[in-house]
Amino acid sequence: MSVADETGGRAERIRAKAEEMRETAERTADPRERRRLQDKARRLQERSDQVSTRGDHGTNAL
Repeated sequence: MSVADETGGRAERIRAKAEEMRETAERTADPRERRRLQDKARRLQERSDQVSTRGDHGTNAL
C-alpha cells in the first residue's frame, strides 16, 4: 500500500466518523449536546481535509 492510499484511507475514516457525529447530533434532543457533537464533527471534517491535502506529501518530519 502506498502512502497516498494510506492517507486516503485515513481521511475516509475520519470523514465517516464526522458524518456519524453529524447524524448523532441531529437525533439529540439536548441543544448543548447537539452543539458539542456538531463542533466535534466540524473539527473531524477539518482534520480529514488536512489529511487529504497532504496527499502523498507524508506526515510532519521529525
